[in-house]
Amino acid sequence: MSVEYREEPCRSALNRVQGMGFKWSLNPYMGCVHRCTFCYVRAFERRADRPSDDRYGTSIRVKTNIADVLRKELARPSWQREAIALGAATDPYQPAEGRYKLSRACIEIVGASGSPLRIITRGPMIVRDLDVLVEASRRADISVTFSIPTLDVDIWRKTEPGTAPPHQRLRALKELVDAGVHVGVGMAPILPGLSDRPELLEDVVRAARAAGATGVWANLLYLKPGTKEHYLRALERDWPELLPEYERLYGRKAYIDSSEVRAEVRALTTKHGIRDRRRVRLSPPPEPEQLSLAV
Repeated sequence: MSVEYREEPCRSALNRVQGMGFKWSLNPYMGCVHRCTFCYVRAFERRADRPSDDRYGTSIRVKTNIADVLRKELARPSWQREAIALGAATDPYQPAEGRYKLSRACIEIVGASGSPLRIITRGPMIVRDLDVLVEASRRADISVTFSIPTLDVDIWRKTEPGTAPPHQRLRALKELVDAGVHVGVGMAPILPGLSDRPELLEDVVRAARAAGATGVWANLLYLKPGTKEHYLRALERDWPELLPEYERLYGRKAYIDSSEVRAEVRALTTKHGIRDRRRVRLSPPPEPEQLSLAV
């Protein structure tokens, strides 16, 4: 897959967020080469009249000046040191970070400001920045969430085609935990008929516990226009037998009740001795509106 990287300055670094457990998001890049079939950002791309189909992830905007802009925004007298989420709309540790190091710079700046920072990623590359994470954690409340919906290799390959394997994320998680960083696991999205099987849920929780995760949370798949069309086409290709059930479940709505799956995951975290100390959710909430992102 050919990827275009567009180096473009930004006028603002922080984006106001609604309906989440944090008020501000920070995205050094726009677009994501992980190209997960279920990515909820596709819905925002469609709403902004940008490609949400197979072209999504082939053009990445690199906000080359984001560190300087962020430094100025956090230095304002009006800044109240509210929680910031790094990676709410794109993975901050996708391959572009290896060259541009914008996420690393942002972590250093947020840590120096004393503001809480919540990082969500599927990228094991984050271990490269262990030094700045440890230093930032001395000054601010810093936590990392690794998104690991499943350990099933077939489901991972077909639904998260551009990501590192789940076992690599778990190794990175353990390395961060061993260094004293708070790291949890987000089982999101759990896919009805696929990754919601009890044994698969327990596999993730058991592995998270073995790696030292400080918490585990879960959410079911969320399908808004843009995401829905792309995901259902992928489902028809890979698991056509499930298509009628998805059309029934999501025919007239973007989300379904997640309470049963969440309760099951909570029970599994208790069973395996995971003490959930981190309650901030960096995933689409089960409401009609997820985020309001200024991009």
